Amino acid sequence: MSLVHGTELFAAARKGHYAIGAFNTNNLEWTRAILGAAQELNVPVLIQTSMGAAKYMGGYELCQQLVEATIKSMNITVPVVMHLDHGNYEAAKAAIAAGYNSVMFDGHDLPFAENLEKTKEIVALAHAKGISVEAEVGSIGGEEDGIVGEGELADVEEAKQLAATGIDFLAAGIGNIHGQYPANWKGLHFDRLQELADVIEQPLVLHGGSGIPQEQVEKAISMGIAKLNINTECQLAFAKATREYIEAGKDQEGKGFDPRKLLAPGTKAIEDTVKEIIGWMGTKPVKLVPEEI
Repeated sequence: MSLVHGTELFAAARKGHYAIGAFNTNNLEWTRAILGAAQELNVPVLIQTSMGAAKYMGGYELCQQLVEATIKSMNITVPVVMHLDHGNYEAAKAAIAAGYNSVMFDGHDLPFAENLEKTKEIVALAHAKGISVEAEVGSIGGEEDGIVGEGELADVEEAKQLAATGIDFLAAGIGNIHGQYPANWKGLHFDRLQELADVIEQPLVLHGGSGIPQEQVEKAISMGIAKLNINTECQLAFAKATREYIEAGKDQEGKGFDPRKLLAPGTKAIEDTVKEIIGWMGTKPVKLVPEEI
């Protein structure tokens, strides 16, 4: 199956009270692991690159072509959305030009009036090409590509104004953070999520999904979260499996130093992590998705 935009998929997920996973990729191994997991479970999936990952991998065009070519080579038949995660204004335009199917314009660090105006511009540019748009209101805590968020709660009125621009999904701060969660983290603010869900029709996005207790994520999904972003959890799984391989001395056995062997345990760990998360997210198999659209 070719790449698709995510508008109908995520609208169906919100209506059906389940979520679709949005997993960051950093290289070929990451891409193959995410696609393989989704194909095995027969569910739609969103693969996304941050600005930093896209730069590391060689640019937006290369990233888009890598994912598209990998889908073909692996005979992937489930719907796959290619998405820009936390893109600034210029990055969003670059990803649109490169053929991404979905982009996030993250203007949370701009004055709200500027965030609103630039979101409108990105929506017009993207929708003219059949591309989905995600916007953000309220800073997500932690750090993403050098942008540090304080974890503020999204303002409901500002969220309504952003939704009115015609965006397809909305990321809103509800106490979630990027990266690993500290021991003194107070949890998600479900009261604010309910306020948002009551007035926003579009699918809502939960960033910083790695590390939030499963029961809190499941509750958030039941309240309107339809897109769950995962990155750190896969990074930690990859690092752990790779470290164990080296500490066991397997890289010094025969041709264990071959990168195809060296990276294999980490790749398998990512695939297992993706399958585990998809399993409790409630993502519906592909054959059922059209019934919800």
